[in-house]
Amino acid sequence: MTKFLKITSSAILILTISGCSLQDRLPTKQSTPVFDQGLQQMDAGLIKFIPDMTSIAFEWGRHEDPSVDGYYLYRSNLQVDGDKLKKVATIKNRFVTHYVDTKLDPGTKYMYAISAYKADGKESHPSKSIMTQTLPLFESVSYITAISNMPKQIKILWRPHQSERVKEYIIERTDPTTSKWRDIAKINGRLNVEHIDDKLGSNEIYLYRIKAVTFDGIVSKPSEIVRANTKPLPNDIRNLYASKDLPRRIDLQWEASSSEDVVAYKVYVSNKVDGSYSELVTLNANNLTYSHIVNGDGEVRFYKISSLDKDNLESAMNITPTMGSTLAKPEKPVLTLAQIQGERAIINWVAGDNRASSYIVYKTTSTGFFSKKVEKIEGIQGLRFEDRDIIRGVEYKYAIQSVDQYGLVSEQTRETSLTLPKLPEVK
Repeated sequence: MTKFLKITSSAILILTISGCSLQDRLPTKQSTPVFDQGLQQMDAGLIKFIPDMTSIAFEWGRHEDPSVDGYYLYRSNLQVDGDKLKKVATIKNRFVTHYVDTKLDPGTKYMYAISAYKADGKESHPSKSIMTQTLPLFESVSYITAISNMPKQIKILWRPHQSERVKEYIIERTDPTTSKWRDIAKINGRLNVEHIDDKLGSNEIYLYRIKAVTFDGIVSKPSEIVRANTKPLPNDIRNLYASKDLPRRIDLQWEASSSEDVVAYKVYVSNKVDGSYSELVTLNANNLTYSHIVNGDGEVRFYKISSLDKDNLESAMNITPTMGSTLAKPEKPVLTLAQIQGERAIINWVAGDNRASSYIVYKTTSTGFFSKKVEKIEGIQGLRFEDRDIIRGVEYKYAIQSVDQYGLVSEQTRETSLTLPKLPEVK
C-alpha cells in the first residue's frame, strides 16, 4: 500500500477538496440519495488516483463499518456538466478499494466523490469532491514524409513510434479541395513504417497524416501534415503534320514531346474527326515519322499521337486531331470531238487537270444483239485518238481515262457512239 501511495502521489495532477454537499451537485433528473446520518463519511484524504488519457484509477481507504455493502462513485465532466455530479459506478463489496473509471475524454477535467452504502440503500454523506484531469492525447509519430512524382501513387514513410503501447497506425488523406480527412489504411505493427497509396490519378495533390493507436484503443493526436503529388502525364508531341498529296499513303511527321522520359509514341486514327480513334501503331521514341498505307484514292483520315513515358503513363488524348488524305484520282478528260472522218473515227479531248501524263481509250464493239467486245488502249500521250480499225455498219463506243505519274486513273468519260455508215447497194 505504501508503494502504491508513493506512485499515485507523484502522478496526481490536481487535487482539490471542496466543502459543497453532494446533494447540491446532483443533477435534478437523478434520484436524490438517502443519507444515513450515522454512517461515517468517506475520507477524501485517503482517496488517491492515477490519471491516464481515457481512464482514471482510484484507490481509497476501506470503510470500517461492517454494515457497509459497497461504494458509489460520482462524477462530473466539468466542461460539459459543470459541477453537477452523477452516479457512474457501484462497487458491490466493501473490501474492494480500487476502481478504474474508463471511456473518458483525454485532456479533460473531472470532479469525483465517493460514498459508502448499506444494504437498505442508504448511503453516507459523500467525500468532499476531488478534481483531476485526464492526460492529453499522446503525440503521433515524430517523423513522416511523402514521396512525390510516382505514377498514380504516393509513398508515405514514417519513423516507428517510440511507445511500445502502439499496435497500429491509421493513415488519413485529404486534398486541397476539401477540409475533410478520411481513413485510407490501417497499418498493423508498431515497426511497420511504409504505405503506398495507389489507384490515384495523374498530377494530383494529396495531404497525409498519421495517428498511432495503442493496444487499448487510444488514438493519438494527428501527426504533422505532409503534402505530395502524383507524377504528371507526359507532355504532348508538337506540330503534327499529315500529308495530303501522296498516292495510297499518308505520311505523318511531328516534333518530340518535351518530357525527358518518353519512351514511345502511340499513333491513333479515325475516319471521322469526332469518331472513335483506334490505335494504329506504337513507335519507339526515336521515330518521329510514320507512313500509313491506305488502300484508296482521296481517302481522308484523322490522327492523334500520344506520348508514353517509362512508367507507362500516356499523355492526354483531348487534343485536336490532324487531318491527312491520300492523293485523289486525277480529273477525267473532257471530250471535245467525236466524229467519223472518211473511214476513221476521230476522238479529241482536253485534260481535266494538269496531272495527266497519259490516257487510256476504251473501245467497245457491238458483236451481236446482246454481246460486245471491249478493248483497252493504253499509253496514249496526246489529246487525240484516231481509229482506222472500224467496219461499216458497226457501232463503236469510246470512253477516255486520264493516268497521272503515280499510275492513278481517273473516272471514265461518258461513252460516245460512232458508226461508219454502210455504202449504198448498187442495183
